[in-house]
Amino acid sequence: MLTVSNLSVQFGKRILFDEVNTSFTQGNCYGIIGANGAGKSTFLKILAGDIDPTSGHVTLEPGKRMSVLNQNHNMFDEYTVLETVMMGNKTLYKVKKEMDALYLNPDFSDKDAERVGELQVVFEEMNGWNADSDAATLLSNLGITEEFHYTLMGDMDSKLKVRVLLAQALFGNPDVLIMDEPTNDLDFETIAWLENFLANYDNTVIVVSHDRHFLDAVCTHISDIDFGKINQYSGNYTFWYESSQLAAKQRAQQNKKAEDKKKELQEFIMRFSANVAKSKQATSRKKMIEKLKVDDIKPSSRRYPAIIFEQEREAGDQILNISDLSASVEGEVLFKGVDLNMAKGDKVVVFSKDSRATTAFYEILNGNMEPDTGKFDWGITTTQSYLPADNHSFFENDLTLVDWLRQWATTEEERDEVYVRGFLGKMIFSGEEALKTGRVLSGGEKVRCMLSRMMMLRANVLMLDEPTNHLDLESITAFNNSLKNFKGSVLFTTHDHEFAQTVANRVLEITPNGIIDRYMTFDEYLEDDKIKEMRKKMYTV
Repeated sequence: MLTVSNLSVQFGKRILFDEVNTSFTQGNCYGIIGANGAGKSTFLKILAGDIDPTSGHVTLEPGKRMSVLNQNHNMFDEYTVLETVMMGNKTLYKVKKEMDALYLNPDFSDKDAERVGELQVVFEEMNGWNADSDAATLLSNLGITEEFHYTLMGDMDSKLKVRVLLAQALFGNPDVLIMDEPTNDLDFETIAWLENFLANYDNTVIVVSHDRHFLDAVCTHISDIDFGKINQYSGNYTFWYESSQLAAKQRAQQNKKAEDKKKELQEFIMRFSANVAKSKQATSRKKMIEKLKVDDIKPSSRRYPAIIFEQEREAGDQILNISDLSASVEGEVLFKGVDLNMAKGDKVVVFSKDSRATTAFYEILNGNMEPDTGKFDWGITTTQSYLPADNHSFFENDLTLVDWLRQWATTEEERDEVYVRGFLGKMIFSGEEALKTGRVLSGGEKVRCMLSRMMMLRANVLMLDEPTNHLDLESITAFNNSLKNFKGSVLFTTHDHEFAQTVANRVLEITPNGIIDRYMTFDEYLEDDKIKEMRKKMYTV
């Protein structure tokens, strides 16, 4: 359906893609992955026709329609929400506008009537008479209620605009759907709806996302950008990651017999296929994973940061006690009635429909903000380390990364340059990169620095406010694994479903009308019918 032939892209001396040949076929969903800077977003723009390659070409099958998730959130400010969605199908929208203009013509002629007749035939063939209701349904499924459907886009909150543009991309059942980070600014319920929608989508989907749960739920293939090439693999992200790790381990086992390696890989494929078949997200097209061949599995050249959290000392049984904590902003209640007795080993995912609430919660616990009511007490054996959602203030200086990290050293050994460089090297700041200043770092690099700081502090309680923001998949995966293995206690907030599900053993939801606190996994929490009803009341009282 969509074919890439001999595609090369070069910016100055830098070669981004070198003679790439690949194709994307109907009924499949392709997750485009690659390290930061590998060219994922550039590749999507080339597929969409927004950027011309240096050489080669992209061919869409004749008669097929492509839709792209728009990244310009202000492009449709003069249009209503409903109209913006319908503009996703340009041909249908053009036909509708021409018909509307003819109907409004005060000098309506026989020629106009003839033209309207022609347009009505085309409009009906495109299911145009249901366009309004289809667009409205999409919006409602994405959390845009009917009261907003005739609101101008320019008057919409930026987070809601993202949902409207997503509805626009999905509208009209496009043959090829291209999306760059579609889950940004969506809540867990909306992401779950999108996962189900795409898992059952009959056409071609090409997506870039840092959300591993999303990639696992929707992808039938992974297209890996590496060394200027794109290698395509059957299966979802977890299959690609685990199989590439297994292949890398086998490559290091020089003495292992070829037959033993092949048997190990075959057993891995069988085990993974069985797990997929049991998954609630499994669809008929996902069962193609059973057709995987051992030869499909290749080791990855990815570099994963070595994120290892250690405790200076083990905490006692009392970690944190919170009593009747509440907070508001300009008279608006963010949360109230927070009572929490956190025990040793608790890993608590803290979440709310309002991100201001969770951020205020952490700022209070770190002494950066006063609560409206209530108090909290840390256990006397605890030490805390905090990764804020906004780390800007930490980098308002001209220190090199070596000197920057030295600020949190407590011994002469830790202040030694070789020691500090070793810490930074674990986080993929090697050689001259360790002499960068904080001001020139990307968002992901700053988070990796903040993680280095936390590792050096060796606290036994970690607090993390949206820790995966700006990180690439490699860093997120390494970070996730480190928290699963951490022996201390954790309070964290994240929009990464996999992170929440695999790290937390307790869920704390804070709302303007109280809290819900449960010892269970995140999936169990979201799927519990009684909790669903309780959550509705918490946000509507």
